Formats: sequence, structure tokens, C-alpha cells
Amino acid sequence: MNIEDYFNLENNTLNFSREQASSFAKFVAGDFNPIHDVDAKKFCVPGDLLFAVSIAHFGASQNMRFNFESMVSEKTFIELPSQDTKSVSLIDQNDKSIMSIDCSGEHTAEKAFLFGLIEKYVQFSGKTFPDILMDLMQEKGVMINPARPLIIYRDMAVHIDEFPKGELTLEFAGASLSVEGKKGDVKLEFEVSVDGQQIGHGAKSMVIGGLRPYDAVAADKIIADYNHTKQAGLIFQP
Repeated sequence: MNIEDYFNLENNTLNFSREQASSFAKFVAGDFNPIHDVDAKKFCVPGDLLFAVSIAHFGASQNMRFNFESMVSEKTFIELPSQDTKSVSLIDQNDKSIMSIDCSGEHTAEKAFLFGLIEKYVQFSGKTFPDILMDLMQEKGVMINPARPLIIYRDMAVHIDEFPKGELTLEFAGASLSVEGKKGDVKLEFEVSVDGQQIGHGAKSMVIGGLRPYDAVAADKIIADYNHTKQAGLIFQP
């Protein structure tokens, strides 16, 4: 994967075309959410692409937290700060904060580690739906609105003990869903390892809106429709 294929950067201004963001979502992250389709009416650049570009640009620290604050479209232009700061806010052309990043501890700019972390994390993150989320919702007896699914990526945090050389892997380590009325908070945990030795851990948080009582027939249709879209997308992969 060449991350530079998926964004445009000119004079420290970052922008994503619909084609770049959609291709990253589908063929890097394995995320076939319709809001990432090139022709989507309410198109959204995947949050994991912002994460990937940030890691590639700033490097990785032992403690990192990414707060996703606003949706990004192909019309969004983001000022990318210099690389010598621990805490930054990515601001768009309207002075609106898109994402804040807080870092501490030791730092690495070693490309093999950075791109291993990017690739493995976005592949993990892209599997969130339907595999993990639908099971969680079934356990709680709730489900998203099939007509208007609302799943918002809120934040991601990771701690890394050290930055050794070797093959980096990232594995699912557990999930939880708390429900309050029509709103749900999801936490997905993961572990980071290099050559089979755990070197870190982290969590991804999301908010789910418009929850309703679980309906097995409707839930099965959501999964079937998603899988059909995914299969069709893979067939026509460029």
C-alpha cells in the first residue's frame, strides 16, 4: 500500500477526492459502508484514512489519542501542521476542527513500523460492521434503523510499549455496547504485537444512534445487503 495514492497534499493543505477515499475504504480497510461510495449523496471520507495520513505524516508515539470531531468530504481542505508537535488539531478551511491528536512518550518515524500499524489497524477497524457490531446489538436486543443507519466514529487510543522491528499484527481483544434509550456507545479493544510478542493495546469508540428493538429478519437483511454490496465491490475492484 502506498498511502500517498489516497490523498492530495499541496502547500500543507490536505484534501481527498471521492475516488481516493472510496478506494481506501473498500480495498485497504475492507469497509463497504455506502457513505464511502463515490456516488453517495452524503459522502464521507473514512476516519481511518485521516488516521492513516496522520500516522504517516507525524509518526507514532507510545501514547496516542485521536478524536474525530467533524465529517470530511471531498470539499474539505485541511491544514496539516508541522511534524514537531505532540498535540495538534486538524482545522478545515472554515476554521472547524476535524480531528484532534494527543501524543506523549517516545516517538518513532520508522516507516516499516508506521505502515505496519496503519495497514493492520485499518483492516481491523474495517471489520467492525457487520461482524462485531451486529452480534453486540443482538446480545443487547437492539439494532440500527435499516433505513437510516447512524454509526459515528468517535475516537481511537493506543498505547505502545516499544517499537521493535518485525512483523506487526493487530488482533481483536473484546467489545462492549452500553445502551441508553435510542443511543449506544461501543468500545472495541485490540492488542498490538510484533513477531508474536505483545507490545501494546488500544481501543476504538463509536456512537450508534436511532436504536430500535432487535428484529432478526430485518437484521439478517441488513447483513445480506451489506455482504452483497461488498461482494459486488470486490468483483469490480480496479
